[in-house]
Amino acid sequence: MNKQLKFLTRTVFIMFLALFFSVTMIQFVNADELRANELNMRTVKNGYKIERGSILVDGDPIAYSTPTSDTYRFLRQYSDGALYSPITGYFSHSQGITGLESAMNQELSGSGDSLFFTRIMNTINGVAPQGSSVQTTIDPKVQASAAAAMTEQGFEGAVVAIEPKTGRILALVSTPSFDPNLLSSNSDAEIIANYSQLDKDPGQPLQNRAIAGDLYHPGSVYKLLVAAAAIENGEATPSSQFANPAELPLPQTSNVMQNASRTTCGTGDKATLEQAIVMSCNIPIAELAMKMDPDTVPEMARAFGFEQELSVPLTVTPSVSPTPEDKAQTALSSIGQLDVRATPLQMAMVSAGIANGGTVMKPTLVDQVITPDLRVSTQVTPEEFAKPISEKTASAVAGMMEKGVSAQEGLARQSGIPGVRVAGKTGTAENGTTAEGNALPFTLWYTGFAPVDDPKVAVAVVVEDGGGEAYGYEGGSYDLPTAVGKRVMEAVLSE
Repeated sequence: MNKQLKFLTRTVFIMFLALFFSVTMIQFVNADELRANELNMRTVKNGYKIERGSILVDGDPIAYSTPTSDTYRFLRQYSDGALYSPITGYFSHSQGITGLESAMNQELSGSGDSLFFTRIMNTINGVAPQGSSVQTTIDPKVQASAAAAMTEQGFEGAVVAIEPKTGRILALVSTPSFDPNLLSSNSDAEIIANYSQLDKDPGQPLQNRAIAGDLYHPGSVYKLLVAAAAIENGEATPSSQFANPAELPLPQTSNVMQNASRTTCGTGDKATLEQAIVMSCNIPIAELAMKMDPDTVPEMARAFGFEQELSVPLTVTPSVSPTPEDKAQTALSSIGQLDVRATPLQMAMVSAGIANGGTVMKPTLVDQVITPDLRVSTQVTPEEFAKPISEKTASAVAGMMEKGVSAQEGLARQSGIPGVRVAGKTGTAENGTTAEGNALPFTLWYTGFAPVDDPKVAVAVVVEDGGGEAYGYEGGSYDLPTAVGKRVMEAVLSE
């Protein structure tokens, strides 16, 4: 009997310890994570008990709370909702929270540590609780220009503009977009109906293409990383020469690689690395990549941010650059195909790092957190993310990108701005074929920065489906994303 009692006592004691440990983890260790979970409806409903702080662009509220006479007490509203929804996300009592509404929920709801003593004093004094406001880094003129450049043409895709020296995100656009006011009313039935309609929309407006989603094959903009890796590791210089055939048999396969022109890269027997970047030739880049260790380029991509967790503070889906298994995969990966995938934010970081002398600054959407009594409780300062290449390598790559804009044969020449030194690179990514063997629509890219001598902005643009039905869903439309990129850079430089 004593033996059984001892066993029972020990079992109960172990169960008590397990329960104590579990409760401790939930209430203390995981509390912030659980509160921040966008599916935690208690967090959302508690948020309606206070006046939530505003999300600001250049001091003006783009998300704010207004009092109501119903049980929710406050209604979340959005100015220019569709323009800023990739940034704000939504705050909905039946569909959860996304965007900065989620990432900065503690500050906006007034539950952050910075307002601890303020909450105590408000309780003592009977003052209604109120959340802090979040000042973003977004430039309203640049955001509006980027969105207009995409929507006026009916493009699906995304635009990201970054200040290279600080990492401040000046524009973050995803199209098609949606109006978060549709999900923030105090009618559950209305919200559910609106969400269902948005969720079923074939254009997927709820997907933030700038930082998440299914990601994109980067195509030829990925060649910047091949060039950076080769120059940084002493494998090549811009003047290095490569064999210049019109077709390149891929090792141990029956497939051949061609340049986009289906001809040689220029007219000579040899082509330089600079020619390959300026004219966006595939074969010289593939030859260079196959000459190096198969992990050289993926390692450079990771140094720029591929495969890394990143918060801006919106959670960014990591871009992908796996190590190729053989020479054929190395060749295909080097031109941004196969399993290589990237977000527009990641490609903007690549251009920004090149522009900033080889140093990539950590991108951010938040500039300040301002308390209800107008104190700045948090000031976000520029932070170095990585230094993947030397200043010398960055200068060499930037020089090739600049010639891609200034040279007559440069495919990025449409992004030229009179009186300004612009560096740019185009890209066209193939996306396979249908079950019937027909080519799927292409993905079009542009990335670049300006001015070359004092960079104020780095931009990445992606246009899905070759520009859409109006453009025949075809590749080679270099002027489409390039024109968008030019317009965004002009918006920054005009200020």
